[in-house]
Amino acid sequence: MNQWVVVTGCSSGIGYASLAPLKQAGYRVIATCRKPQDVERIKSEGYTCLLLDLDSQESISHCAEAIATLTEGELYALFNNAAYGQPGALEDLPVAALKAQFNTNLFGWHDLTQRLLPLMHNCGQARIVQNSSVLGFAAMKYRGAYNASKFALEGYTDTLRLELSDTNVRVSLIEPGPIETRFRANALAAFLCWITPDNSRHAQQYEKQIQRLEKEQSGSTFALPASACIPPLLHALKSERPKARYRVTTPTKVFAVFKRLLPTSILDKVLSKAA
Repeated sequence: MNQWVVVTGCSSGIGYASLAPLKQAGYRVIATCRKPQDVERIKSEGYTCLLLDLDSQESISHCAEAIATLTEGELYALFNNAAYGQPGALEDLPVAALKAQFNTNLFGWHDLTQRLLPLMHNCGQARIVQNSSVLGFAAMKYRGAYNASKFALEGYTDTLRLELSDTNVRVSLIEPGPIETRFRANALAAFLCWITPDNSRHAQQYEKQIQRLEKEQSGSTFALPASACIPPLLHALKSERPKARYRVTTPTKVFAVFKRLLPTSILDKVLSKAA
């Protein structure tokens, strides 16, 4: 196998967990990280790794050019994974916080995808896999910015799949629920950057949110390790008929059913308790 796969957000979590299995499956992996020290760490482990800051068009451009050179103009797959969660009630979040969330979780993905698609069209077949979330179709309180970015990603990906249906590129979504990663630590940093809890009517709820985000482990009965997302990823890359959606963890599967069957008023009550 001589197929190149680009994976974004590889410093930890699902992105990092995917590197070894992809290599073992025979793919030639190009990892990306936002911080130079993470790039060097991934390189020291024997992987090709590039610097990529999805908030910077210049960084995206440089990375795409490097990928074109490494792959000699033919790219098999892109796994868009790099993202973070911006906690906070929508009434407390400034526009700048939402822009930052969308820059990383959607606009940067679009920019990179658009630049790499010509390389994928040069392949006999190609794949785009987008890492979404249960919060891409089931909204929860105090996650409004992240909810919105992932809802947007779902619509974006559905459209992309339709528009590429007459080409060699197949498009899939992975929708994880609770996964044990550094997501909470990164979300806490984003929360403290944009929210002043004491000045909000949600101050009491924010105390609970901070306590939740400070924990190293989620404590959720349904939480799975990042490795749980690897079988769906490999299926999306290998199958002649990849699925449009891969739902990972019990909550994702349950809420997908609830979304179809429950009246909105009842679903709102369930989601309020789940939050």
